[in-house]
Amino acid sequence: MRTGLYPGTFDPITLGHVDIIRRAATLVDRLVIGVAINRDKGPLFTLEERVAMVEAESAKLARATGIEIVAHPFDNLLIDCAREVGAGLIIRGLRAVADFEYEFQMVGMNRKLDDEINTVFLMAEAEHQAIASKLVKEIARLGGDVSHFVPPAVHQALDAKFSS
Repeated sequence: MRTGLYPGTFDPITLGHVDIIRRAATLVDRLVIGVAINRDKGPLFTLEERVAMVEAESAKLARATGIEIVAHPFDNLLIDCAREVGAGLIIRGLRAVADFEYEFQMVGMNRKLDDEINTVFLMAEAEHQAIASKLVKEIARLGGDVSHFVPPAVHQALDAKFSS
């Protein structure tokens, strides 16, 4: 069984993330969505909220693709998380060249830590390349419409966060 790990903070999950999950599901038999507990980023949503959003969106994709897709919170090294979940493949989404520079360094370090685990890059579809969770949160905070960037349930969650 080929297991892939798609890690991120998912604060919140966007349509760009959903696109990468959908396409990653065609590469593996089991897809683990690693939800990083990254306290340094000061997430808007709690870990539990982020996991719930990832699970809700992943469940739809799991039904559509017929593969197992699970959310897995983690706060250790990415390579250790990959080992924990039995992933032989780390999936990373790219939006722009700037993403690649950072990811290129990460791959090199991860290969030194475990050369049995490979990394695959998936480019976001053109319509999703500008979407970044940080920008989505800023638009929502300022009362803008984020419905073109996030799933409906996430849009509602953002509205709830910023209306209180």
